[in-house]
Amino acid sequence: MATTHSRSAARFMLAPAVVLLLGWMLVPLTMTLYFSFKRYLPLRGGDQGWVGFENYVRFVSSSAFWPSVQATLIIVGGVLLITIVFGVLLAILLDQPMWGQGVVRILVIAPFFVMPTVSALVWKNMFMDPVNGLLSHLFEFVGLAPVEWLSQAPLTSIVMIVSWQWLPFATLILLTAIQSLDSEQLEAAEMDGAPPLSRFRFITLPHLSRAITIVVLIQTIFLLSIFAEIFVTTQGSFGSRTLTYLIYQRVLESQNVGLGSAGGIYAIILANIVAIFLMRIVGKNLDA
Repeated sequence: MATTHSRSAARFMLAPAVVLLLGWMLVPLTMTLYFSFKRYLPLRGGDQGWVGFENYVRFVSSSAFWPSVQATLIIVGGVLLITIVFGVLLAILLDQPMWGQGVVRILVIAPFFVMPTVSALVWKNMFMDPVNGLLSHLFEFVGLAPVEWLSQAPLTSIVMIVSWQWLPFATLILLTAIQSLDSEQLEAAEMDGAPPLSRFRFITLPHLSRAITIVVLIQTIFLLSIFAEIFVTTQGSFGSRTLTYLIYQRVLESQNVGLGSAGGIYAIILANIVAIFLMRIVGKNLDA
């Protein structure tokens, strides 16, 4: 058992890392909160004094604010739905014995290591281009008119791009969970005559519940700040502007750091609301 001296030594050794992490998080947050109450125009005179809640009122009263929140939640929900459903299916498939299993797993996981800007450019030019894109040729092959994805279905396009990036992550986590499943349970259910769908529903899926909630939580944290894919593809046009991209546009248009900081605080509030909601779900699953 750990003694009082060993606990004190452990706290002492961990203290520098804890202080560094707190500073890493608290200093930018404090500066953002500070500038959100000021009118700060770096290219037009710099600091012009305190304005109170004016930046908050201007940002939330913008006609683009609520549509950007809606677009953000649609993208997050769409990506989570696709990555969870197909992640479970891929994890089950990759858990089956097959020739070249290691190579297949590497190929499935590889998209996660591609930079967001690169993957967005690949999808934009190689798949979604209405003239030379692969999807355009497939539509023509079956006798359908090509779709201008980025203008006719911008949110769907972004969901597809981001899902392709995050599907390997979900697959990897879920595959690890499936491999920890006791095979004797499945064998006993099979011997009792349970069909494959019933075995999946009553044994495999409950076993994956914790892994699914972890995937949902981690992905949501990153998806709420999605930016690069939108910047490369639609640049916020056609209703694809998320809250993060709206903050970027407001700062760029007004050159007002205070206005952008107020938007950042709204983004933090939205992220915390979603995080609290998800933590409740995670807590229920972990206590089950």
